[in-house]
Amino acid sequence: MILPPPVTLASGRTASIEADKWVDGAIELVIDGTPQSHVNLRDPSDLFFEYMRRIGHVIDLFRPAGAPISALHLGGGAFSLPRYIEATRPGSRQQVVELESALVDLVREAAPLPKRASIRVRHGDARAVLGKLPAGMHGAMDLIVVDIFSGSQTPAHVSSVEFYELVRPLLAPHGVVVVNAADGTGLPFVRGQLATLKSLFSEVVAVAEPQVLKGRRFGNVVIIASNSPADSPVGELDWLPRLLAGGPHPARLLEGQELSGLIGSTKPVTDATAVDSPAPSPGIFGA
Repeated sequence: MILPPPVTLASGRTASIEADKWVDGAIELVIDGTPQSHVNLRDPSDLFFEYMRRIGHVIDLFRPAGAPISALHLGGGAFSLPRYIEATRPGSRQQVVELESALVDLVREAAPLPKRASIRVRHGDARAVLGKLPAGMHGAMDLIVVDIFSGSQTPAHVSSVEFYELVRPLLAPHGVVVVNAADGTGLPFVRGQLATLKSLFSEVVAVAEPQVLKGRRFGNVVIIASNSPADSPVGELDWLPRLLAGGPHPARLLEGQELSGLIGSTKPVTDATAVDSPAPSPGIFGA
């Protein structure tokens, strides 16, 4: 496999595409030593990272199997999840917002998107782009994935109430928002995200490896949020019990009182109080 050389992004960081040493035909996007995305080019439905597999199970369960969906991805990476949706829900209409144009070019050179896929890329800061999306997208997105990182951290300005107030109107009546939040000891960033989403959505849950949810080690927490219509006979997230069965294991899901207990007295994050997510400890990714 011939891979393109590393590129310098507008942020000054270095992005490279590396071959997976263990999975033939798979590649990994690495930015300044932090693995950002993994793609199995021979089988895009094979998700490698734990948190992506959890999001993949959400995608599998929240609509009838194989049915096309409309999806908006805030944060592109190597397009792992758009490729997954195209592989498992062909005919889906997807849009990806990515700040780094050089990154998009690098990924497309190393791993072109399927020609049949309806995947549109919009370049720019996610929050700025959200404010400029066409009216036709409002109320039309079945799925919105928020997976925004600058290096190994989520920038503060895409973690606040004001940011999610731009996300919420885009959801279809039964739409779901999925947020990837990385955090460490005590989960201060995750608790802030949970409080923020709880202030805007009627249903919010969190799923992760138990030690991560206990705040004992750094890791990714997948947060799922939805607004059930008033006339919905069941909770919009009634499929969640099946989510844990799909793994990765061990896994734990927090909802209701358990989720409220984790949030505690944490207040929703605003632009005035938002901070970047914590950086992982040096060497956590083996770099």
